Amino acid sequence: MSDDKTAAPPARARSVQGNVQSAKMDKTITVLVERKFQHPLYKKYIRRSTRLHAHDAENECREGDLVVIEECRPVSKLKSWRLVRVLARAEASAQPSATKG
Repeated sequence: MSDDKTAAPPARARSVQGNVQSAKMDKTITVLVERKFQHPLYKKYIRRSTRLHAHDAENECREGDLVVIEECRPVSKLKSWRLVRVLARAEASAQPSATKG
């Protein structure tokens, strides 16, 4: 006889939002996640960033995309996050070819 009151509800996976810094690896993206917090003494807002490797199964992300990733079981040595969705695509900027002369 199991008691449902003692069982904890399933934990929700932590999700964060960030910009894709690198999509050069196969099925892996590097996401830069920035956070702001207030300094305890000086009350000035400080920006800190973290780079996370996330699993991108379809290789759909490009550099500059805004994405949502969530924590998952380790996929490899460095990857413990997976891509949930792409919020905004990077601007397709046409780089003019540099000609010397």
